[in-house]
Amino acid sequence: MKTPTDSLADLGRFSEPALYILISLADGPKHGYAMTHDIEAVTGQKLGPGTLYGAIARFEARKWIEPLPAEDRRRPYRLTAAGHKVLRHRLQSLQTLARVGRSRLAEG
Repeated sequence: MKTPTDSLADLGRFSEPALYILISLADGPKHGYAMTHDIEAVTGQKLGPGTLYGAIARFEARKWIEPLPAEDRRRPYRLTAAGHKVLRHRLQSLQTLARVGRSRLAEG
């Protein structure tokens, strides 16, 4: 049985945008437009609406994020405790991978 922390890898080719979205929400609630701009500022990549809102729907279904009451016509989202756990686990995995990669580069 998979745990919620295993699930980010299950997103396959969407795992990178998924990570960006979770990181964007880590410092507080945002609506889709604000997430798009935050992600572009941090990564230099602009997520299309299909990628963004498709991921939002998947994250809501997995209980990683939850919607907040709409502000004007925009609906902000925030990370849940499960979303924090998934993000923390993924970042730790990437840190381990980066450490191994740096070590191997130093050996070569």
